[in-house]
Amino acid sequence: MTTKTAKAKKVKKKVNKISYTVAKSKDGTIQITFNIPFEDIKKTREVVAKDIGKDLELPGFRKGMAPLDKVLDHIPQNTLIENILRAILPEPLGKAITEHKIRPAIYPKLELVSANEDENWQVRGTTCELPEVKLGNYKKIISDAAKTSTIWTPDQKGSEKKDAKKKVLSREEKEQKVIKILGESIKIDIPKPLVDEEVNRRLSDLLQRIEKLGLTLESYLSSIGKTADLIRKDYEEQAKEAIRFDLILGKIVVEEKIKVSEEDVEQTLKAYSQGDKPDAHPSTDQKSMIEAVLKKRAALDTLCALL
Repeated sequence: MTTKTAKAKKVKKKVNKISYTVAKSKDGTIQITFNIPFEDIKKTREVVAKDIGKDLELPGFRKGMAPLDKVLDHIPQNTLIENILRAILPEPLGKAITEHKIRPAIYPKLELVSANEDENWQVRGTTCELPEVKLGNYKKIISDAAKTSTIWTPDQKGSEKKDAKKKVLSREEKEQKVIKILGESIKIDIPKPLVDEEVNRRLSDLLQRIEKLGLTLESYLSSIGKTADLIRKDYEEQAKEAIRFDLILGKIVVEEKIKVSEEDVEQTLKAYSQGDKPDAHPSTDQKSMIEAVLKKRAALDTLCALL
């Protein structure tokens, strides 16, 4: 038996009204709960099953010729549900986002709350908006911190302490100091979905590295003396710090109207493609991503210059 993930198709028949509720948390987390009439589910399930059934080979039937009830019996439930929701939800999800003027920072994570036969389905989509960033007088805070970067010993007094030399910081030390100063002085409530997405990305990267080393997750955790829960907790703290600083730099880019040249963007794209086959026509998304990175790097340069 072979199955495939069906492309989302619009159901041509008129569907019943899908209702939804929107709940917003203080940290910017947004939950959109959809109530989908079972009649819509039933119609869409038939469309999805017929589409998957075209490539389904079942004993006693030619390819794609099995009856609908046999097809439904052989399609994995998760596959069926995934394709039903992919077909139904885009329109009401877009409507909810537009009507409530939601600016999602990440694509909503969908969760099936209830899916009983002959009953309306309940589906929850969880997303978030980027939190507001209030910079305050960040330049003064960093400049004041620079005045304390001197080398002196506790036994120095009076003029000796006054004449102490200012410590020369390396680029990396300056960056770490800027991150620490701004992290302590600018408070941002990071939405949990944003943290979870970054943590999951880091965990995925870790698993790939472990696999390349030929290790199992259990052996790796044993070698570093940590549990999976501790690793996730560490990543949560790292993710919060990374997201906070990225948001701060993004706000500084906007307030300071930082620009980068097209030439710098092109050169960076070429540098990234070294060793790989260069992309003769980089996408708009690629260029936008590189431009955003360069602007934030320029913002960080201006902050480091204050130390």
